[in-house]
Amino acid sequence: MSQENQAPTPVLYTTLEGMGRDEFEEKRSVFIGHAAHVETEEEAMAFIKQKQKAYADATHNVWAYRISGGTSTEQAARYSDDGEPQGSSGLPTLEAIRKKGVFDCVVVTTRYFGGTLLGVGGLIRAYSHAASIALDAAHVITYEKFTEFLLETTYSDYQLILQELPKYGVLTDNSEFSDRVTLTLAVKCVHYAELCRRLGEITAGRCFLMETGERFDYR
Repeated sequence: MSQENQAPTPVLYTTLEGMGRDEFEEKRSVFIGHAAHVETEEEAMAFIKQKQKAYADATHNVWAYRISGGTSTEQAARYSDDGEPQGSSGLPTLEAIRKKGVFDCVVVTTRYFGGTLLGVGGLIRAYSHAASIALDAAHVITYEKFTEFLLETTYSDYQLILQELPKYGVLTDNSEFSDRVTLTLAVKCVHYAELCRRLGEITAGRCFLMETGERFDYR
């Protein structure tokens, strides 16, 4: 297939749908993983401080976060072992986040020591697992980039257009009906050019389309 005929590559953004919590026990030590969607480093630190206060009696509150600012490129990443041996907890937590491809999230793992040393290898496995189950509990979700656009058309062409929009997975944000029909819509970026071509074809070029922006969304 030639480069010209290849479909555009979707732009994806994976993050957390909300907050999650899960826990497990390893050799009498209890590990409680907390995960949340955040959009800035300030929000991440606020979540961390909240958990540190709520679990002030714990042996450790290990944390890591990864921020992208709503893109699919890492802009900031930090972690803390919080007293555990260096490299045994904070970095494995961050690597668990990266392994799932998640951006704009924070994970705090609370540990209540049970009296048995796990060793560095055991700690790495435990903190990696705690982060992973916390992320799963918060529901990892992948969004694709959508093109937002305005469509203006006649009432007669509107009926034709309505039959086409579902074929491209178009999202309707707003509809206005006056002397003409004005729709505020969004479609995956990879489908926008083809949709414009198709709508122009079925209306003989009578409909008006104007791109207004982009966003991450899912369907």
